[in-house]
Amino acid sequence: MSHNDQLTDITFSKNDPKVLNGWAMFDWANSAFALVITAAIFPAYFLEVTDDTIQVFSLEMSNSSFYAFCLTLAYILIAIVSPWLSGIADAGGKKMWFLKFFTTFGVIGCLALLWFRGMPTLWIGTIGFIMAMIGFAGGLVFYNSYLPEIATEDKYDRISARGFAFGYVGSVLLLIINLTMLQKPEWFGLPSEGTLPARIAFGMVGLWWIGFAQIPFRRLPKDTNKGSDKMRVLAKQGWQEIKKVWYNLSGQTNLKRFLYSFFCYSMGVQTILYMAGTFAKTELGYETSDLIIIVLILQVVAIGGAYLFAMISEKKGNIFSIAIMLLIWVLICIMAFLVHQKNDFYLIAAAVGLVMGGIQSLSRSTYSKLLPKETVDTTSYFSFYDVLEKIAIVLGTFTFGLAELITGNIRYSVLILSVFFIISLIPLLRVKITHAKI
Repeated sequence: MSHNDQLTDITFSKNDPKVLNGWAMFDWANSAFALVITAAIFPAYFLEVTDDTIQVFSLEMSNSSFYAFCLTLAYILIAIVSPWLSGIADAGGKKMWFLKFFTTFGVIGCLALLWFRGMPTLWIGTIGFIMAMIGFAGGLVFYNSYLPEIATEDKYDRISARGFAFGYVGSVLLLIINLTMLQKPEWFGLPSEGTLPARIAFGMVGLWWIGFAQIPFRRLPKDTNKGSDKMRVLAKQGWQEIKKVWYNLSGQTNLKRFLYSFFCYSMGVQTILYMAGTFAKTELGYETSDLIIIVLILQVVAIGGAYLFAMISEKKGNIFSIAIMLLIWVLICIMAFLVHQKNDFYLIAAAVGLVMGGIQSLSRSTYSKLLPKETVDTTSYFSFYDVLEKIAIVLGTFTFGLAELITGNIRYSVLILSVFFIISLIPLLRVKITHAKI
Protein backbone atom coordinates (compact mmCIF):
# COMPACT_ATOMS: atom_id res chain seq x y z
CA MET A 1 0.00 0.00 0.00
CA SER A 2 1.34 3.40 -0.91
CA HIS A 3 1.82 6.36 1.42
CA ASN A 4 -1.01 8.13 -0.43
CA ASP A 5 -3.41 5.28 0.37
CA GLN A 6 -2.48 5.49 4.04
CA LEU A 7 -3.06 9.22 4.01
CA THR A 8 -6.45 8.74 2.34
CA ASP A 9 -7.62 6.37 5.07
CA ILE A 10 -6.32 8.57 7.88
CA THR A 11 -8.03 11.71 6.61
CA PHE A 12 -11.21 9.97 5.35
CA SER A 13 -14.40 11.62 6.61
CA LYS A 14 -17.92 10.20 6.69
CA ASN A 15 -20.99 11.54 4.83
CA ASP A 16 -18.95 12.84 1.89
CA PRO A 17 -21.60 13.24 -0.90
CA LYS A 18 -19.16 12.14 -3.59
CA VAL A 19 -18.33 8.95 -1.71
CA LEU A 20 -21.96 8.22 -0.84
CA ASN A 21 -23.05 8.59 -4.47
CA GLY A 22 -20.10 6.45 -5.53
CA TRP A 23 -21.24 3.72 -3.12
CA ALA A 24 -24.79 3.86 -4.52
CA MET A 25 -23.41 3.50 -8.05
CA PHE A 26 -22.34 -0.05 -7.25
CA ASP A 27 -26.05 -0.86 -6.92
CA TRP A 28 -26.57 0.79 -10.32
CA ALA A 29 -23.82 -1.47 -11.69
CA ASN A 30 -24.69 -4.90 -10.29
CA SER A 31 -28.51 -4.67 -10.25
CA ALA A 32 -28.39 -5.06 -14.03
CA PHE A 33 -27.41 -8.70 -13.52
CA ALA A 34 -30.23 -9.38 -11.04
CA LEU A 35 -32.88 -7.89 -13.31
CA VAL A 36 -31.71 -8.46 -16.88
CA ILE A 37 -30.22 -11.94 -16.58
CA THR A 38 -31.78 -13.78 -13.63
CA ALA A 39 -35.30 -12.39 -14.07
CA ALA A 40 -35.88 -11.23 -17.64
CA ILE A 41 -33.77 -12.72 -20.41
CA PHE A 42 -31.65 -15.70 -19.40
CA PRO A 43 -34.40 -18.09 -18.15
CA ALA A 44 -36.32 -17.91 -21.45
CA TYR A 45 -33.11 -18.00 -23.49
CA PHE A 46 -31.91 -21.09 -21.61
CA LEU A 47 -35.12 -22.98 -22.38
CA GLU A 48 -35.06 -21.84 -26.00
CA VAL A 49 -31.54 -23.00 -26.88
CA THR A 50 -31.48 -26.26 -24.87
CA ASP A 51 -33.23 -29.57 -25.51
CA ASP A 52 -36.49 -30.24 -23.71
CA THR A 53 -34.79 -33.15 -21.95
CA ILE A 54 -31.25 -32.98 -20.58
CA GLN A 55 -29.31 -36.01 -19.40
CA VAL A 56 -27.10 -35.55 -16.35
CA PHE A 57 -25.06 -38.71 -15.93
CA SER A 58 -27.74 -41.45 -15.91
CA LEU A 59 -30.62 -39.15 -14.93
CA GLU A 60 -32.91 -37.49 -17.45
CA MET A 61 -34.70 -34.25 -16.56
CA SER A 62 -36.47 -31.38 -18.28
CA ASN A 63 -34.44 -28.31 -19.13
CA SER A 64 -36.52 -26.26 -16.66
CA SER A 65 -35.69 -28.74 -13.86
CA PHE A 66 -32.02 -28.54 -14.83
CA TYR A 67 -32.19 -24.74 -14.63
CA ALA A 68 -33.77 -24.93 -11.15
CA PHE A 69 -31.02 -27.29 -9.99
CA CYS A 70 -28.36 -24.88 -11.32
CA LEU A 71 -29.86 -22.18 -9.10
CA THR A 72 -29.84 -24.65 -6.21
CA LEU A 73 -26.14 -25.42 -6.71
CA ALA A 74 -25.24 -21.73 -6.93
CA TYR A 75 -27.01 -20.93 -3.67
CA ILE A 76 -25.54 -23.96 -1.89
CA LEU A 77 -22.10 -22.55 -2.63
CA ILE A 78 -23.21 -19.04 -1.64
CA ALA A 79 -24.77 -20.25 1.62
CA ILE A 80 -21.56 -22.10 2.54
CA VAL A 81 -19.22 -19.16 1.97
CA SER A 82 -21.53 -16.32 3.08
CA PRO A 83 -20.65 -16.39 6.83
CA TRP A 84 -16.99 -16.83 5.93
CA LEU A 85 -17.19 -13.73 3.73
CA SER A 86 -18.98 -11.81 6.49
CA GLY A 87 -16.09 -12.56 8.81
CA ILE A 88 -13.59 -11.33 6.24
CA ALA A 89 -15.64 -8.17 5.68
CA ASP A 90 -15.31 -7.44 9.40
CA ALA A 91 -11.52 -7.53 9.04
CA GLY A 92 -11.70 -4.29 7.11
CA GLY A 93 -8.24 -4.48 5.62
CA LYS A 94 -9.13 -6.21 2.34
CA LYS A 95 -12.68 -5.08 1.58
CA MET A 96 -11.87 -3.44 -1.73
CA TRP A 97 -9.76 -6.37 -2.91
CA PHE A 98 -12.62 -8.78 -2.31
CA LEU A 99 -15.22 -6.40 -3.77
CA LYS A 100 -13.15 -6.21 -6.96
CA PHE A 101 -12.54 -9.96 -6.96
CA PHE A 102 -16.20 -10.98 -6.75
CA THR A 103 -17.24 -8.28 -9.21
CA THR A 104 -14.66 -9.52 -11.72
CA PHE A 105 -15.64 -13.15 -11.04
CA GLY A 106 -19.30 -12.37 -11.74
CA VAL A 107 -18.52 -10.30 -14.83
CA ILE A 108 -16.44 -13.13 -16.32
CA GLY A 109 -19.48 -15.37 -15.79
CA CYS A 110 -21.71 -12.89 -17.64
CA LEU A 111 -19.27 -12.51 -20.53
CA ALA A 112 -18.94 -16.30 -20.81
CA LEU A 113 -22.64 -16.40 -21.74
CA LEU A 114 -21.69 -14.76 -25.04
CA TRP A 115 -20.48 -18.21 -26.13
CA PHE A 116 -23.53 -20.12 -24.86
CA ARG A 117 -25.36 -21.01 -28.09
CA GLY A 118 -27.08 -24.29 -27.24
CA MET A 119 -26.51 -27.86 -26.14
CA PRO A 120 -22.91 -28.17 -27.41
CA THR A 121 -21.97 -25.23 -25.16
CA LEU A 122 -24.30 -26.07 -22.26
CA TRP A 123 -21.32 -26.41 -19.95
CA ILE A 124 -20.33 -22.81 -20.71
CA GLY A 125 -23.83 -21.54 -19.98
CA THR A 126 -24.09 -23.51 -16.76
CA ILE A 127 -20.67 -22.56 -15.38
CA GLY A 128 -21.02 -18.94 -16.53
CA PHE A 129 -24.42 -18.51 -14.89
CA ILE A 130 -23.30 -20.08 -11.59
CA MET A 131 -20.13 -17.92 -11.60
CA ALA A 132 -22.20 -14.78 -12.15
CA MET A 133 -24.59 -15.71 -9.33
CA ILE A 134 -21.70 -16.28 -6.90
CA GLY A 135 -19.97 -13.06 -7.97
CA PHE A 136 -23.17 -11.07 -7.49
CA ALA A 137 -23.97 -12.46 -4.02
CA GLY A 138 -20.34 -12.41 -2.84
CA GLY A 139 -19.85 -8.80 -3.87
CA LEU A 140 -22.95 -7.71 -1.94
CA VAL A 141 -21.37 -8.81 1.36
CA PHE A 142 -18.51 -6.35 0.95
CA TYR A 143 -20.62 -3.63 -0.67
CA ASN A 144 -23.01 -3.62 2.30
CA SER A 145 -20.16 -3.65 4.81
CA TYR A 146 -18.91 -0.27 3.52
CA LEU A 147 -22.03 1.59 4.69
CA PRO A 148 -20.98 2.08 8.36
CA GLU A 149 -17.56 3.13 7.14
CA ILE A 150 -18.75 5.93 4.84
CA ALA A 151 -21.85 7.24 6.65
CA THR A 152 -23.01 8.02 10.18
CA GLU A 153 -25.83 5.94 11.63
CA ASP A 154 -28.46 8.65 11.15
CA LYS A 155 -27.81 8.47 7.37
CA TYR A 156 -28.06 4.67 6.97
CA ASP A 157 -31.71 4.47 5.90
CA ARG A 158 -31.49 7.34 3.44
CA ILE A 159 -28.24 6.19 1.83
CA SER A 160 -29.40 2.58 1.66
CA ALA A 161 -32.59 3.74 -0.07
CA ARG A 162 -30.48 5.77 -2.49
CA GLY A 163 -28.61 2.61 -3.45
CA PHE A 164 -31.91 0.82 -4.06
CA ALA A 165 -33.15 3.71 -6.22
CA PHE A 166 -29.93 3.81 -8.23
CA GLY A 167 -30.13 0.06 -8.78
CA TYR A 168 -33.74 0.23 -9.92
CA VAL A 169 -33.18 3.07 -12.38
CA GLY A 170 -29.96 1.64 -13.81
CA SER A 171 -31.23 -1.90 -14.28
CA VAL A 172 -34.53 -0.80 -15.84
CA LEU A 173 -32.68 1.53 -18.20
CA LEU A 174 -30.45 -1.30 -19.45
CA LEU A 175 -33.43 -3.65 -19.64
CA ILE A 176 -35.29 -1.21 -21.91
CA ILE A 177 -32.22 -0.98 -24.16
CA ASN A 178 -32.06 -4.79 -24.30
CA LEU A 179 -35.78 -5.02 -25.03
CA THR A 180 -35.38 -2.61 -27.94
CA MET A 181 -32.43 -4.61 -29.26
CA LEU A 182 -34.35 -7.90 -29.07
CA GLN A 183 -37.46 -6.52 -30.76
CA LYS A 184 -35.69 -4.32 -33.33
CA PRO A 185 -32.27 -5.93 -33.90
CA GLU A 186 -31.99 -4.28 -37.33
CA TRP A 187 -31.73 -0.89 -35.60
CA PHE A 188 -28.45 -2.11 -34.13
CA GLY A 189 -27.22 -3.76 -37.31
CA LEU A 190 -27.93 -7.24 -35.93
CA PRO A 191 -29.57 -10.19 -37.71
CA SER A 192 -33.27 -10.66 -36.94
CA GLU A 193 -32.83 -14.43 -36.61
CA GLY A 194 -30.61 -16.36 -34.22
CA THR A 195 -29.36 -15.88 -30.69
CA LEU A 196 -26.89 -13.03 -31.21
CA PRO A 197 -29.09 -10.18 -29.80
CA ALA A 198 -29.73 -12.09 -26.55
CA ARG A 199 -26.07 -13.06 -26.18
CA ILE A 200 -25.01 -9.47 -26.76
CA ALA A 201 -27.45 -8.48 -23.97
CA PHE A 202 -25.58 -10.83 -21.61
CA GLY A 203 -22.30 -9.24 -22.63
CA MET A 204 -23.75 -5.76 -22.12
CA VAL A 205 -24.68 -6.70 -18.55
CA GLY A 206 -21.09 -7.73 -17.88
CA LEU A 207 -19.67 -4.53 -19.37
CA TRP A 208 -22.27 -2.39 -17.58
CA TRP A 209 -21.45 -4.12 -14.28
CA ILE A 210 -17.66 -3.76 -14.49
CA GLY A 211 -17.80 -0.34 -16.16
CA PHE A 212 -19.95 1.45 -13.59
CA ALA A 213 -18.26 -0.44 -10.74
CA GLN A 214 -15.15 1.61 -11.47
CA ILE A 215 -16.86 4.61 -9.84
CA PRO A 216 -17.19 3.01 -6.37
CA PHE A 217 -13.79 1.36 -6.83
CA ARG A 218 -12.25 4.83 -7.14
CA ARG A 219 -14.33 6.66 -4.52
CA LEU A 220 -14.64 4.19 -1.65
CA PRO A 221 -11.94 3.96 1.05
CA LYS A 222 -8.81 2.17 -0.04
CA ASP A 223 -7.58 -1.04 1.54
CA THR A 224 -5.20 -0.97 4.45
CA ASN A 225 -3.01 -3.63 5.99
CA LYS A 226 -4.95 -3.30 9.22
CA GLY A 227 -6.34 -6.64 10.31
CA SER A 228 -4.93 -8.56 7.34
CA ASP A 229 -2.84 -10.80 9.59
CA LYS A 230 -6.07 -11.83 11.35
CA MET A 231 -7.99 -12.56 8.14
CA ARG A 232 -8.11 -16.32 8.67
CA VAL A 233 -9.22 -15.95 12.29
CA LEU A 234 -11.96 -13.48 11.39
CA ALA A 235 -13.14 -15.68 8.53
CA LYS A 236 -13.66 -18.53 11.01
CA GLN A 237 -15.46 -16.15 13.34
CA GLY A 238 -18.15 -15.68 10.69
CA TRP A 239 -19.35 -19.25 11.24
CA GLN A 240 -18.84 -18.97 14.99
CA GLU A 241 -21.15 -15.94 15.05
CA ILE A 242 -23.84 -17.91 13.19
CA LYS A 243 -23.59 -20.70 15.78
CA LYS A 244 -23.77 -18.17 18.63
CA VAL A 245 -27.01 -16.66 17.30
CA TRP A 246 -28.46 -20.16 16.86
CA TYR A 247 -27.82 -20.95 20.55
CA ASN A 248 -29.07 -17.51 21.66
CA LEU A 249 -32.44 -18.17 19.98
CA SER A 250 -33.28 -20.87 22.54
CA GLY A 251 -34.90 -18.40 24.92
CA GLN A 252 -36.45 -16.09 22.32
CA THR A 253 -39.76 -17.72 21.43
CA ASN A 254 -41.26 -14.94 19.34
CA LEU A 255 -38.10 -14.40 17.33
CA LYS A 256 -37.86 -18.14 16.65
CA ARG A 257 -41.47 -18.27 15.50
CA PHE A 258 -40.90 -15.42 13.10
CA LEU A 259 -37.72 -17.03 11.71
CA TYR A 260 -39.56 -20.34 11.17
CA SER A 261 -42.20 -18.44 9.24
CA PHE A 262 -39.65 -16.38 7.32
CA PHE A 263 -37.73 -19.51 6.35
CA CYS A 264 -40.86 -21.24 5.01
CA TYR A 265 -42.24 -18.36 3.00
CA SER A 266 -38.79 -17.42 1.67
CA MET A 267 -38.67 -20.87 0.03
CA GLY A 268 -41.77 -19.84 -1.91
CA VAL A 269 -41.11 -16.15 -2.54
CA GLN A 270 -37.56 -16.42 -3.85
CA THR A 271 -38.29 -19.52 -5.94
CA ILE A 272 -41.23 -17.80 -7.63
CA LEU A 273 -39.14 -14.74 -8.42
CA TYR A 274 -36.43 -16.90 -10.00
CA MET A 275 -38.65 -19.42 -11.77
CA ALA A 276 -41.56 -17.23 -12.98
CA GLY A 277 -39.91 -16.64 -16.35
CA THR A 278 -39.24 -20.35 -16.81
CA PHE A 279 -42.89 -21.15 -16.05
CA ALA A 280 -44.20 -18.49 -18.46
CA LYS A 281 -41.94 -19.75 -21.24
CA THR A 282 -42.68 -23.44 -20.68
CA GLU A 283 -46.42 -23.37 -20.06
CA LEU A 284 -47.65 -20.26 -21.86
CA GLY A 285 -45.17 -19.89 -24.70
CA TYR A 286 -43.98 -16.41 -23.76
CA GLU A 287 -41.21 -14.94 -25.89
CA THR A 288 -38.24 -13.19 -24.29
CA SER A 289 -39.62 -9.76 -25.20
CA ASP A 290 -42.92 -10.64 -23.47
CA LEU A 291 -41.04 -11.67 -20.34
CA ILE A 292 -39.16 -8.37 -20.27
CA ILE A 293 -42.48 -6.52 -20.31
CA ILE A 294 -43.68 -8.70 -17.42
CA VAL A 295 -40.54 -7.90 -15.44
CA LEU A 296 -41.08 -4.18 -16.04
CA ILE A 297 -44.67 -4.54 -14.79
CA LEU A 298 -43.34 -6.32 -11.69
CA GLN A 299 -40.84 -3.55 -10.95
CA VAL A 300 -43.34 -0.72 -11.30
CA VAL A 301 -46.12 -2.41 -9.30
CA ALA A 302 -43.62 -3.47 -6.61
CA ILE A 303 -42.93 0.15 -5.71
CA GLY A 304 -46.63 0.86 -5.13
CA GLY A 305 -47.04 -2.45 -3.30
CA ALA A 306 -44.20 -1.67 -0.90
CA TYR A 307 -45.80 1.67 0.02
CA LEU A 308 -49.28 0.10 0.28
CA PHE A 309 -48.27 -2.60 2.74
CA ALA A 310 -46.12 -0.14 4.67
CA MET A 311 -49.31 1.90 5.20
CA ILE A 312 -51.24 -1.22 6.22
CA SER A 313 -48.52 -2.16 8.70
CA GLU A 314 -48.65 1.32 10.27
CA LYS A 315 -52.36 0.87 10.99
CA LYS A 316 -52.62 -2.86 11.65
CA GLY A 317 -49.05 -3.92 12.43
CA ASN A 318 -46.36 -5.78 10.53
CA ILE A 319 -47.61 -9.27 11.37
CA PHE A 320 -51.09 -8.53 10.03
CA SER A 321 -49.60 -7.02 6.87
CA ILE A 322 -47.29 -9.98 6.24
CA ALA A 323 -50.13 -12.45 6.86
CA ILE A 324 -52.27 -10.71 4.21
CA MET A 325 -49.38 -10.91 1.75
CA LEU A 326 -48.88 -14.61 2.45
CA LEU A 327 -52.53 -15.27 1.63
CA ILE A 328 -52.05 -13.39 -1.64
CA TRP A 329 -48.99 -15.54 -2.38
CA VAL A 330 -51.13 -18.65 -1.87
CA LEU A 331 -53.69 -17.30 -4.35
CA ILE A 332 -50.89 -16.51 -6.82
CA CYS A 333 -49.71 -20.14 -6.74
CA ILE A 334 -53.24 -21.46 -7.26
CA MET A 335 -53.90 -18.99 -10.09
CA ALA A 336 -50.62 -19.94 -11.78
CA PHE A 337 -51.57 -23.63 -11.55
CA LEU A 338 -54.87 -22.90 -13.29
CA VAL A 339 -53.84 -20.24 -15.81
CA HIS A 340 -53.81 -21.12 -19.52
CA GLN A 341 -54.17 -17.71 -21.21
CA LYS A 342 -51.21 -15.41 -21.71
CA ASN A 343 -53.25 -12.31 -20.87
CA ASP A 344 -54.27 -13.82 -17.52
CA PHE A 345 -50.63 -14.25 -16.60
CA TYR A 346 -50.16 -10.47 -16.75
CA LEU A 347 -52.65 -10.24 -13.87
CA ILE A 348 -50.64 -12.83 -11.93
CA ALA A 349 -47.46 -10.84 -12.61
CA ALA A 350 -49.13 -7.70 -11.28
CA ALA A 351 -50.18 -9.62 -8.15
CA VAL A 352 -46.59 -10.83 -7.65
CA GLY A 353 -45.36 -7.25 -8.01
CA LEU A 354 -47.91 -6.10 -5.44
CA VAL A 355 -46.51 -8.36 -2.71
CA MET A 356 -42.90 -8.75 -3.89
CA GLY A 357 -41.49 -5.49 -2.53
CA GLY A 358 -43.65 -5.47 0.59
CA ILE A 359 -42.77 -8.98 1.79
CA GLN A 360 -39.03 -8.32 1.53
CA SER A 361 -38.98 -4.89 3.16
CA LEU A 362 -41.42 -5.77 5.97
CA SER A 363 -39.60 -9.04 6.71
CA ARG A 364 -36.35 -7.21 7.41
CA SER A 365 -38.00 -4.44 9.44
CA THR A 366 -40.06 -6.95 11.47
CA TYR A 367 -36.93 -8.95 12.22
CA SER A 368 -35.19 -5.76 13.37
CA LYS A 369 -38.03 -4.98 15.78
CA LEU A 370 -38.00 -8.52 17.18
CA LEU A 371 -34.30 -8.52 18.05
CA PRO A 372 -33.64 -8.49 21.80
CA LYS A 373 -33.49 -4.94 23.15
CA GLU A 374 -30.21 -5.51 24.95
CA THR A 375 -28.31 -6.90 21.96
CA VAL A 376 -25.52 -4.84 20.44
CA ASP A 377 -24.45 -7.61 18.06
CA THR A 378 -26.98 -6.91 15.31
CA THR A 379 -24.48 -7.80 12.56
CA SER A 380 -24.38 -11.42 13.70
CA TYR A 381 -28.17 -11.62 13.82
CA PHE A 382 -28.47 -10.27 10.29
CA SER A 383 -25.75 -12.59 9.05
CA PHE A 384 -27.85 -15.45 10.46
CA TYR A 385 -30.94 -13.99 8.73
CA ASP A 386 -29.05 -13.78 5.43
CA VAL A 387 -27.79 -17.37 5.59
CA LEU A 388 -31.28 -18.60 6.53
CA GLU A 389 -32.72 -16.93 3.43
CA LYS A 390 -30.05 -18.48 1.19
CA ILE A 391 -30.72 -21.97 2.57
CA ALA A 392 -34.43 -21.35 1.94
CA ILE A 393 -33.63 -20.55 -1.70
CA VAL A 394 -31.64 -23.80 -1.97
CA LEU A 395 -34.54 -25.88 -0.64
CA GLY A 396 -37.17 -23.93 -2.60
CA THR A 397 -35.50 -24.21 -6.01
CA PHE A 398 -34.57 -27.84 -5.33
CA THR A 399 -38.18 -28.69 -4.42
CA PHE A 400 -39.40 -26.88 -7.53
CA GLY A 401 -37.07 -28.86 -9.80
CA LEU A 402 -37.71 -32.16 -8.00
CA ALA A 403 -41.50 -31.76 -8.21
CA GLU A 404 -41.33 -31.28 -11.96
CA LEU A 405 -38.88 -34.17 -12.28
CA ILE A 406 -41.31 -36.49 -10.46
CA THR A 407 -44.61 -35.27 -11.94
CA GLY A 408 -43.40 -34.19 -15.37
CA ASN A 409 -45.48 -31.02 -15.02
CA ILE A 410 -44.08 -27.67 -13.92
CA ARG A 411 -47.56 -26.57 -12.77
CA TYR A 412 -47.37 -28.95 -9.82
CA SER A 413 -44.05 -27.34 -8.85
CA VAL A 414 -45.83 -23.99 -8.53
CA LEU A 415 -48.75 -25.52 -6.62
CA ILE A 416 -46.42 -27.16 -4.10
CA LEU A 417 -44.92 -23.74 -3.32
CA SER A 418 -48.32 -22.69 -1.94
CA VAL A 419 -47.78 -25.24 0.85
CA PHE A 420 -44.74 -23.29 2.07
CA PHE A 421 -46.84 -20.12 2.39
CA ILE A 422 -49.64 -21.92 4.25
CA ILE A 423 -47.20 -23.55 6.68
CA SER A 424 -45.49 -20.20 7.28
CA LEU A 425 -48.75 -18.67 8.52
CA ILE A 426 -48.90 -21.06 11.51
CA PRO A 427 -45.86 -19.75 13.44
CA LEU A 428 -46.32 -16.19 12.15
CA LEU A 429 -49.79 -15.80 13.67
CA ARG A 430 -48.42 -16.97 17.03
CA VAL A 431 -45.82 -14.20 17.21
CA LYS A 432 -46.55 -11.90 20.15
CA ILE A 433 -44.80 -8.61 20.69
CA THR A 434 -44.51 -7.03 24.10
CA HIS A 435 -42.32 -3.96 23.49
CA ALA A 436 -43.66 -2.63 20.19
CA LYS A 437 -46.73 -2.72 18.02
CA ILE A 438 -45.76 -4.58 14.85
